[in-house]
Amino acid sequence: QLVESGGGLVQAGDSLRLSCVASGRTFSRYLMGWLRQAPGKEREFVAAISRGSGGTEYADFVKGRFTISRDNAKNTLVLQMNSLKPADTAVYYCAAADKYFSRGNNQAKSLYDYWGQGTQVTVSS
Repeated sequence: QLVESGGGLVQAGDSLRLSCVASGRTFSRYLMGWLRQAPGKEREFVAAISRGSGGTEYADFVKGRFTISRDNAKNTLVLQMNSLKPADTAVYYCAAADKYFSRGNNQAKSLYDYWGQGTQVTVSS
């Protein structure tokens, strides 16, 4: 089970920290990712991190603003979001894939085996 938290309503330029706590499985064996879905749009990749945190990958539109991290001892995945824009408004999902990190190949929704319920992030202008 994956449970996200930390979403909310903020103004452009603000920061938010999303968390995802995993239970029921060995968290450290999974490639972890954040994906998001805005109203009327397809779910899209935001960021991914390898099992041991040695590899990270970001969508171009968040590079330099968002940071993905994980703490395997606490079964927790984090997405630190800075300099938020109205275009970042979406439901953010935590997802897990029983696969190895492969740079450039972590973005497909179909890659991920397990999903959280999502947390809403709304950025006002």
